[in-house]
Parts: sequence; C-alpha cells; structure tokens
Amino acid sequence: MAVLALDTSAAVAVSLVDEDGARLASRTSDERRRHAESLAPLITEVLDEAGIDRADLTAVVAGTGPAPFTGLRVGLVTARTLALTLGIPVLGVPSLDALAVQAVSDLGLRPGAEILATSDARRKEVYWARYRVIAHEGPHGFPVVEPLAGPDVDRAGFVAQAQLVATEAAEGQLPVVIGEGAMLYPDFLPVADDAPLIPDATVLARLALVRRAAGEDQPSEPLYLRRPDVHEPARASTAASAAGGVA
Repeated sequence: MAVLALDTSAAVAVSLVDEDGARLASRTSDERRRHAESLAPLITEVLDEAGIDRADLTAVVAGTGPAPFTGLRVGLVTARTLALTLGIPVLGVPSLDALAVQAVSDLGLRPGAEILATSDARRKEVYWARYRVIAHEGPHGFPVVEPLAGPDVDRAGFVAQAQLVATEAAEGQLPVVIGEGAMLYPDFLPVADDAPLIPDATVLARLALVRRAAGEDQPSEPLYLRRPDVHEPARASTAASAAGGVA
C-alpha cells in the first residue's frame, strides 16, 4: 500500500511513499508552463519504479498552494480525479507548510526559530506565510511548525516591512527566509544559505500522514488568494441583453 503526493504550486513534483512515509520513488519537472503535460508521465514513472499499481494506492496528497490559478488547478484536478476513480481520500496540504517543515530539517532549525516561506506569485508579488518551529522532531520523528501569519500575497517590499514590524513588536528575531519567491527579490528578502526553494512532494506526503494520524482535517480546497489572470467571457445572454437595452 502506498500514498501518492502531487504538488504543482511551483515545479511539478510527484512522490510515492509507503504508509510509514518512507520514499519509494519521486520525480520533479521544472516545466512551469506545461504542468498538464508533465504531471501524468511523472505519476506513471514513480508507480513503475516502485512496482506499485494504482489500485494499491490508499490516498492521494495534493499541495493546495498558494499558487497561480492554472498550475495549481492541474495538480488538484488530477489528485481529485484519481482519488475519485480509486475510491480513496484526497488529503490537502498547503504547499508553504511543507516548505517550512522542510526548512526545519534542511537548516537544522531549533524550537523558537521563525520561518518566512515564500513562493512566486508573479505580477512582481510573492505568496508568503510565517511560521514558528515547535519541535525539530515531533510525533513520528517529524518537524512541527505552527503558523503565525498568512498565507497572503503582496509585493516583496511590503512583505519585508511587515515582517520587520511584527518582529519588533514581538521583540524577537527576524525569520529565516526560504522559498523561490524571495529569490526573485534578494534586496528585500534575503534567502538563507541552503534554504529549500520549492516544496518536496515527499515532505508533503509525510506531513499529510502525520496530520491524518493526529485526526486533523485536510481539505483540498485551493489557496488561490486572488482572482485568476484569465476570466471567462461574459455569457452570450448577458451580452445580448445589454445590446437589446440600447436604443
């Protein structure tokens, strides 16, 4: 039995883990404009490498963002469709949560340290969320973080200023900055050395399993945070009605 995890909030990341969270296979593609074309082959590859049939999956984990509309939608629709077909649950995990947990392990952060996780929101903005480390190794030997603020979206300069104000108000230290969103604006958000930049689908899967064991609700609703760049055209009937109202 295995759990499949998908994240399309940045790159396309796919991982297969067993029920204890051990990684069986994983793949990543940096085709940012081709999420739909990249995802299905990667799923097939990880299943084939691990020798797992789709019918043996017990859950599908999906990164819920925040992220731009199109890429995020691809991963969530794929996860929900696969889960519905197999009759198994979808477990949603915010992608920035996984990135923050990953930073605790990668950077050796101790309890009390704070993290600012970021991703690219385009339009010269970043998605962000701030966390505090509760335990380097919590239940199941997995890091525990708690959200302090966000997720939200704003320009990097405003995000940096808000973190400074929050830090001064709490008389604490500035958060460790991680994520590729900040990489785009180093003058405002200097990224820590060796910090993780994109979510690891294996960490996403392990976080979902830990939260499931704790009985936490894990909705798969997407975190878009703003309206999509592309909008549906007005209904024909609406246009006709408006035209008919002009003398």
